[in-house]
Amino acid sequence: MKLAQLSTSDITDLDKANAVVVQPIGAIEQHGPHLPVMTDAFVGEQIATLAADQTDTEVWVLPTLHYGKSTEHLGWAGTMSLSSETLLAVLKDVGRSVAASGFTRLAFVNGHGGNPASLDVAARDIRTETGLLVFPVTTGRLGVPQGLDLPDAEFSIHGGHVESSVMLHLAPETVHTDRFALGGDHLPELFPGELTLEGALPTAWISDDLTTNGVIGDPRAATAEIGKEIVTHWTGRLASAYARMSAFDFRTAR
Repeated sequence: MKLAQLSTSDITDLDKANAVVVQPIGAIEQHGPHLPVMTDAFVGEQIATLAADQTDTEVWVLPTLHYGKSTEHLGWAGTMSLSSETLLAVLKDVGRSVAASGFTRLAFVNGHGGNPASLDVAARDIRTETGLLVFPVTTGRLGVPQGLDLPDAEFSIHGGHVESSVMLHLAPETVHTDRFALGGDHLPELFPGELTLEGALPTAWISDDLTTNGVIGDPRAATAEIGKEIVTHWTGRLASAYARMSAFDFRTAR
């Protein structure tokens, strides 16, 4: 259900006690030679909306925030990035507006791996300032179906097997399969010890450090069928999460 299609009178009359307002967010940034720069924004929007359609929970989806923090990809054609300061300000303004409209729950559904740190900070600030219950969710952290073979599991974070398969399922007309190319497969050798690209001992990086073609992963075995499995998994988990968000209340555990 799209909140922006309602009138202010409609929104005033909603039962907001347990409704979840969802703000999809992603990025406009390079995704190698084969995927559109809209990939992260499109995936965040699609997963947020498809999950809302699968639940009986009252979920209201806001218009997508297409820009995110993509400074790691600046210099690659098509990348449009907000600064950390701008993104935090926008996220907190959204939170204030949701609270001012009388809602009690806000979920950010994010499709871009560069946004979670900002979302975590904004969510805590929104919580302390407005009292909203805030849930920052990133699609890539919802996992993949059990038993799914990922040929690039050790080094894939951008434009690889998962993202390419998901886009082949959701928007195949935007994917250039003839341009599939391997990128970043040297990373396991670059991080053989305690330091890691991401995780427990992460290293600050930009895409120029890791790839010459914009890809950090291996899309060459991607298929729409695999993408459908992943999308079904993500939307199912998120639909269940919406229900838990609606019922959640810190006071019940005190």
